[in-house]
Amino acid sequence: MRSLLYAVLLATSADFAAIGAYAAADPGLAAAIRNTLEDSRADLERTPAGVKVHQTLQAAYARHEFRPFWSRDGKASQQAVALLATLRAADTYGLRPPDYLNYQGRLLAEPAREPSVDHGLGVDGWAQFDVVLSAAAARFITHVHFGRIDPRAAGFNLGASRPELDVGAVVERLSGSDHVDQIIASIEPQFYHYALLKEVLARYRALAGDSGLWKLPAPRQQSVKPGQAYEGAPALRKLLAALGDLPLAAAAPDSDLTLDPALVDALKQFQARHELDVDGAIGTTTFTALSTPLAKRVRQIELTLERWRWLPPFESPPIIVNIPQFKLFAFKSTLDRKADILQMDVIVGQTYPTKRTPVFAEDMKFVIFRPYWDVPYSITLREMLPKLRDNPGYLEAQHLEIVRGQDDSAVPLAPTPENIEALAKRQARLRQQPGADNALGLVKFMLPNAYNVYLHSTPAHRLFSESRRAFSHGCIRVSDPTALAAYVLRNEPGNWTPAKIDAAMNGSATLRVNLQKPIRVMILYATVLATEAGPVLFFDDLYGYDRKLEALLGLPPVPES
Repeated sequence: MRSLLYAVLLATSADFAAIGAYAAADPGLAAAIRNTLEDSRADLERTPAGVKVHQTLQAAYARHEFRPFWSRDGKASQQAVALLATLRAADTYGLRPPDYLNYQGRLLAEPAREPSVDHGLGVDGWAQFDVVLSAAAARFITHVHFGRIDPRAAGFNLGASRPELDVGAVVERLSGSDHVDQIIASIEPQFYHYALLKEVLARYRALAGDSGLWKLPAPRQQSVKPGQAYEGAPALRKLLAALGDLPLAAAAPDSDLTLDPALVDALKQFQARHELDVDGAIGTTTFTALSTPLAKRVRQIELTLERWRWLPPFESPPIIVNIPQFKLFAFKSTLDRKADILQMDVIVGQTYPTKRTPVFAEDMKFVIFRPYWDVPYSITLREMLPKLRDNPGYLEAQHLEIVRGQDDSAVPLAPTPENIEALAKRQARLRQQPGADNALGLVKFMLPNAYNVYLHSTPAHRLFSESRRAFSHGCIRVSDPTALAAYVLRNEPGNWTPAKIDAAMNGSATLRVNLQKPIRVMILYATVLATEAGPVLFFDDLYGYDRKLEALLGLPPVPES
């Protein structure tokens, strides 16, 4: 039992300083609880986190004279019964029940399932039951509130974390309350779309239980177009009806093997939900999405719920970019409601490791109209220098300048071989003049950060017609820069109307506007979104971060069949 207790206690370093006690004093049981805690000391003190866990547990029980929290007169309390039921249903939160139950085995399960039965645990058994259940509760509380891992372990630099939580106080409330679920709900992320996603999880978990639902026959040709025959049409109708894309009233008989208009409309809705080309045909990418095991969709939801738990409450309306969705959300309030959010398409970094858009949070502090583009050294070295060496006229053709110094007032240098080589030695830098063909477009939104990544417009508008928009070197190109500028400057002095913004973007001079109140910008990564209207949107794991998070959480890969 000692090793089992060590495993569960070491899993969390939460503060247990205020655990309550409601049972009458029992000198024998109190002594057994004291001994159980003491027996765990050597194992726990192998790590600094373990030392803290042991100290907080010791202090919590000592303040209440080592009385039990979860049993009354040799029987499991009703609070223990309710808590164990919640831990057994941890999968409804996107968590794994074995993480809280497996290593306790019968010790936790039997007394809570049949509290009126004398299980013959004896004083030592009830002491172990009490301490281990307290530790399991704290671990669950910590995971629900903060997530299971530190986002920095996943390479996410989100700055401020979730609000502090007195885990001990929550355990105390649980041990004396008849409303376990309400208490747990109060410590979850208070985002509407988090709650929507939890509801979706239950539905998709039920769908995943039907193993034949997503097993479709491969098309005989490369693409099945509207009106053509597909032998899997009946199975496809069943799948799309289950997913909510095909109204049951519109379903054709099983004998109909064609992509009829109702089925085509349902396919288009499915394609739109999965960021695919919306053509109503079954091509390679659409068939891959259709035949993805629904257990994988469940896993996407679980991983996205984990990432929701990393987010702090919004203290002011933020701007959020969801990388796999290629979408920007500018909030007009701190509530995540569609009616109060400006949305627009974006282009993000390519999938090459050196060109990915990083996941981070920083404050937008100023806006620059008609910006210079300071070409990053990596782009200068790999892409620009070979062209300059072959053709010095490339500078003028691309409106590029060689300059020294770091500000916009730097005087351009002649494209001599010496100055071109100074670029290679980082003794000079390359910049592009403001204008319609500038790589940043006509406005950039600056959020100083270690990655030198920001938001900006672009002259390459045609790329927004693509469904998969991973084309940049890491910065984020926005599809409606005028609307974003109006949002960012809405509370700034100067009456920034769309007409004034347009004049600044198309004027003759570079203009910097400092924001009186910085705006929090959060570049996030979520491969599923539950919408207020009902449809669930799924996105490709663009950078493989879902797979990385699976590994960090120790989750086995979802079987392909």
